[in-house]
Amino acid sequence: MEIKILGTGCSKCKSLEKLTREVVEQNGIEATIVKEEDIMQIMKYSVMATPALVVNEKVVIKGRMPSAEEIKNILTR
Repeated sequence: MEIKILGTGCSKCKSLEKLTREVVEQNGIEATIVKEEDIMQIMKYSVMATPALVVNEKVVIKGRMPSAEEIKNILTR
């Protein structure tokens, strides 16, 4: 599984990256996590509000900070 955190470096973007890494580690999920800060790359996903969470090239959350439980549910379904 490939997970991308889209964000230009704001505090919410950093928090989403940290929380996602914690959820992956705590639940033994096999995944590669990439933090994408390049605005041109972010725009390729049609994301206008960050942070955003992309799983296997599909935008699953954008413009808000999800809970750990929500991230876990997305990654384990």
